Amino acid sequence: MVCSAKATSGIKLFPSQCQTAKIGIKILWWAAAISGLFVAMSAPIAHAQLVPVPARPGIGTGDTRRQVGVEDLPWSAIGRVQTELGGRCTGFLIAPAVVETAAHCLWIAKTGHYIQPRDVHFLRAYNRGQFASHARVARFLIPPGYDPRREALTAAYDRATLFLDAPAGTPTQSLTVAQNLPAPGDGVMLGGYEQDFREVVTSDMACHVMAIVADGNGQPMISHNCDATRGSSGAPLLVYRNGNWIVTGVQVLANFGRGGAAAPLMPVTSEKTQDDRR
Repeated sequence: MVCSAKATSGIKLFPSQCQTAKIGIKILWWAAAISGLFVAMSAPIAHAQLVPVPARPGIGTGDTRRQVGVEDLPWSAIGRVQTELGGRCTGFLIAPAVVETAAHCLWIAKTGHYIQPRDVHFLRAYNRGQFASHARVARFLIPPGYDPRREALTAAYDRATLFLDAPAGTPTQSLTVAQNLPAPGDGVMLGGYEQDFREVVTSDMACHVMAIVADGNGQPMISHNCDATRGSSGAPLLVYRNGNWIVTGVQVLANFGRGGAAAPLMPVTSEKTQDDRR
């Protein structure tokens, strides 16, 4: 079977047996998908079956998302990442002036460069035109292992650290980062500003880690079954530990059906700035 789908905006597609789509800018076909199988070459082209991109990749037949308030953690740490070119993703505070999001949200395919930091804004606790705080991005870091031109191989590093020009919150309004990967079966939740509810945060609060999978270079990613679609790129995948919700990954990929995959959010070293990566 040969899978085919057009590029989409707001979320990248993650192929699992030719059935996953990318939450950001274009379709991502992996030689090693969640299932460990890639069957695109198993049938003659003459008998190819075209698989259209669903209107809401990442959403199952029974949508379990619901709107959540942004007054308290963990949702008060979440905000909308907006660019002056019209791009919108989700991001979240890990320190008063530091935000995490998906790296593909900052890539401009037409120019082959990342957007200028000053053209990126963070609106914490955005809700129907209101927000708790606003700051511009002064600079950002992207792991050197991520290459937007080779997304199939480097999706595990599809994350960006944004350094704001002013604090957007306090330490108590920031999320804690996990120091290790979650285990299959761990309860998680995921929420962000998604295409069909872009003015509010919607969340699947009763989903699970399905497996630790690998990108095309063999780097770990977190497969989950949370309902989330376009616009959720950059949202935190939250795991409950010791009485608190902490961040274990950054949402970057969506299945054709329910679920997707997150890039692990581990301590990062030796990363380059956006200016170094032009």
